[in-house]
Amino acid sequence: MEVLVADDDAGVRAVLRSLLSREGHTVTEAEDGQFAIDALGDRQGKTPFDLVVTDLRMPRADGFEVLARVRERQPRTPVVILTAQGSIRECVAAMRAGAFNFLTKPFHHAELSALVRQAGAVRARSSEVAARAREARPLTVSLIGESAALRAVIDTVERVATSTSTVLITGESGTGKEVVARLLHGASTRSAGPFVAVNCGAIPENLIESELFGHARGAFTGAVEAHSGKFAQADGGTLFLDEVGELPLSLQVKLLRALQDREITPVGGSTSRTVDVRIVTATNRDLEAMVTEERFRRDLYYRLDVVPIRLPALRDRREDIPVLVRHFLEQMNLRFQRDVTLADDALTLMTRYDWPGNVREMENLIERLVVLDATGVIRAADLPERVKCSPGIPRLAAVAASLERGAIDLPAVMASIESSLIDQALRQAAGNKTRAAELLGLSRTTLLDKLKRQS
Repeated sequence: MEVLVADDDAGVRAVLRSLLSREGHTVTEAEDGQFAIDALGDRQGKTPFDLVVTDLRMPRADGFEVLARVRERQPRTPVVILTAQGSIRECVAAMRAGAFNFLTKPFHHAELSALVRQAGAVRARSSEVAARAREARPLTVSLIGESAALRAVIDTVERVATSTSTVLITGESGTGKEVVARLLHGASTRSAGPFVAVNCGAIPENLIESELFGHARGAFTGAVEAHSGKFAQADGGTLFLDEVGELPLSLQVKLLRALQDREITPVGGSTSRTVDVRIVTATNRDLEAMVTEERFRRDLYYRLDVVPIRLPALRDRREDIPVLVRHFLEQMNLRFQRDVTLADDALTLMTRYDWPGNVREMENLIERLVVLDATGVIRAADLPERVKCSPGIPRLAAVAASLERGAIDLPAVMASIESSLIDQALRQAAGNKTRAAELLGLSRTTLLDKLKRQS
């Protein structure tokens, strides 16, 4: 790949040149932002750069100006922002402005290599590579918006990032929990160390202990060589345990011991080793309710819930929906080389819709709409029925029509709407009454009373 590297620190440029050249890339260096912009100008009419890596703070022109020029002149070229500041707001601002991703200096060599590979996949045109790029692309767009709920999350991330406190991130699926975990790591003093993510719900129960703590050679059938495990791999960095509520009780005891002692013993091993990791966990489950139901250890819960961060669902920051919709539409147009626009009636329905799958659902829907579009404009009629008929909208419209024809039974109507909303909340909470009550803004006792009256 042809890579433009812009940084006013000659040492950083030398490191980047060495790493990128070693992997077979051709590097063009720029001593500051203006030199980078000049290099972009020199490429007019020629083959564009495949990747731009730019420092955020530089004389004459900063990284944001370089990013803006890349977006203007080479819109399909991914841009990776380097920053020594570790500022969450600046990183989020860069993503909002169209950066592919960011790295906090000093960066980890493996992390840079992974980003370059991902950026190369995004730049490629074949459908196979594009599909791989979609899987690799970070979900940082989950933090696009200016709602009070989102600002509160970013404020908390900024305050806790530089500490060593354990963080528990909660929120529904698709709200961007891993995004927050990566931001915490990137803005911490451990940013030069590894970020290791583990999906606890995706690993078979008989393998998860070995996956976390490692195993000795011959520890079990198939263990032909020793395995270090995720704790050891994250030494000096951050270990992100996603879907921690899925851990079996037997392993919760061992995780608690590892958190308390900062020591791990591989499966089948006789000696323990000390590890220096920061633990960030995430779940879409109600751990407090699981503790009450004795499905999650109380002592482990309190060990994990030192600094809680609750990510709002899209329906709870509805004012951010139009910004996110337009962002995804722009990204899909670039990816598929289309020029599809969005009609006002479609945006209105999207803003009303509750998005139970949150940002992930929105991204997938807009991708499908852009790929299947045949007119150049996405209209309300093009949306799936679940979006066109969001819960409550048809019902209220029918009630209004009935009111025009004569009197209505208001208590019965209100009871019907309440019953519908309770059913929807229970479905969304997978039957968990504590979580359903939280979604409805009720106490668990009040919800139970309402359910008894309905039965």
